[in-house]
Amino acid sequence: MLSFVPRQVAEMPWQIICITIAIASFGVIVLYSAAGGSVSPWAGTHALRFVVFLTMALVIRMFSENFIKLWTYPGYIVFAVLLLMVELVGAVKGGSQRWIDLGFIRLQPSEFMKPLVVLAIARFYELLPIGQARSWGAIWPPLLLIGVPWFLVMTQPDLGTSIAVMIGGVTVMFLAGVPLRLFIGAGVAGAAFVPFAFFFLLKEYQQNRVLTFLDPESDPLGTGYHISQSKIAIGSGGIGGKGYLQGSQSHLDYLPEGHTDFVFATMAEEWGLIGGLVVIGLFALLLRWATSVSLNAPSRFGKLAGGGLTMTIFFYIAINLLMVMGLAPVVGIPLPFLSYGGSSMMTIMICIGLLMGIERSTRQGSGSGGRVVG
Repeated sequence: MLSFVPRQVAEMPWQIICITIAIASFGVIVLYSAAGGSVSPWAGTHALRFVVFLTMALVIRMFSENFIKLWTYPGYIVFAVLLLMVELVGAVKGGSQRWIDLGFIRLQPSEFMKPLVVLAIARFYELLPIGQARSWGAIWPPLLLIGVPWFLVMTQPDLGTSIAVMIGGVTVMFLAGVPLRLFIGAGVAGAAFVPFAFFFLLKEYQQNRVLTFLDPESDPLGTGYHISQSKIAIGSGGIGGKGYLQGSQSHLDYLPEGHTDFVFATMAEEWGLIGGLVVIGLFALLLRWATSVSLNAPSRFGKLAGGGLTMTIFFYIAINLLMVMGLAPVVGIPLPFLSYGGSSMMTIMICIGLLMGIERSTRQGSGSGGRVVG
């Protein structure tokens, strides 16, 4: 770095900043097209939100690891209580009760629980002696930390968020050294539980999403409409796309939610396979950076938290891409930095801010020297 550049500027995590700016900028371009060539109502707001949440991530980056660990459990308790309050006084939108209306802002506590569950379980295993990671006492507390928010989110109902909460927490348990046989056993038990969950826990619209995933052509004008139109949009884009502002599926309103959950289909129709590969390549760079941060973290807490946060980001990306291509049920998971929406962007930027902080601790050599049990 040039000598006249201030040290604080030179030490900024420019790699991930540039990656996120590139993805979000492409998102603004796609949302501009989705609105028919207009900055409003989506593109301008999307850009503003990104600037705000990127600033937030850079502030989170400055928090010390000790500060994060100090406030992990209090934060978990506060948002668990807020999740419970959602059930009592939460605002209803689209048939779901997920928000607390504070007047000036609608707070969605479940979004904060995704990184908080990861941090809480990472903190638990950091405090636990490494040799005890395979005991029953090392298993039931993390399961409780996952189970409480999972149950509360499922009752809202919000299947996608409940799965995200579970995935992040289970990843930390795996990295901490919980025996593989327990995950296999849990998988078998979960498979046996699927019929009960399908008929008694899922709402009718969620059941229809699963049935549509299994046979999307059975009702192409009803429950399978989203997936069918998404496939048409992606397929019609070909190699190079139809051209910017030329997407018929989105502009003629054939593609529902083309600015949110199905924004990748909107992009692929106009930018084709080439555009899709560019987006996936940028996400691959983001995940490569996050994985590197986790592996190089100097403390046990940093390694575990970094791994869980990385998996949370990966879950968003993978499920959305599989969903729009008909390879996973529609669960309402947006694509980071491309989909319009503030809640998901905030969650991802919190995860990235925490990962930036772990990377900063690594560079400063302030870790505790722990290790992850293999």
